[in-house]
Amino acid sequence: MYERIGWPLYKKYGHAFDAFKLAISDEGGDPLEEIDIPKDLKDELRAYILRRLAPQPIKIRSDIEVSCFTYEGIDAIKEALHAGMECSTGSMQIKCRLIAPPIYVLSTMTLEKEAGINLLQKTLDVIKEKITSKGGKMDVKMAPKAVSLKEENELQAMMDRLALENEEVDGDAPDDE
Repeated sequence: MYERIGWPLYKKYGHAFDAFKLAISDEGGDPLEEIDIPKDLKDELRAYILRRLAPQPIKIRSDIEVSCFTYEGIDAIKEALHAGMECSTGSMQIKCRLIAPPIYVLSTMTLEKEAGINLLQKTLDVIKEKITSKGGKMDVKMAPKAVSLKEENELQAMMDRLALENEEVDGDAPDDE
């Protein structure tokens, strides 16, 4: 394998990994076409490279606080959040989760970090415009940014803790004397 695939790619591209990355990108020619191996082996190698080196989606997240103390109240908040979620594109769906009133988390998954951040920023602008027109307000607690697994685990732990705090326990019910 090395003599027929690896070494020729090392000679021309400096490293086989660089050739493999070039093979899955749209830039330039296909390095696999330049080596002398059977077509079925090329196809299998290309499929394996695509599976192993495919770009991983990035999660973009923003935390906001939305409140409205006018007559429309919760309906205005729902309307503003739905208007923001309508900014979703075919490849980037915006999700909105309630953490604890009035804190919400907006998130999207994307292969392009900047495009995801820009989309969430546009979403924040739409939500802010909609809620302020109804007499409410929106504060950004965390600007749109790419988040790591650690930050997602912290968010989940906070949500679990808040859910536990909101559970009814014995003694919460009013006394019937």
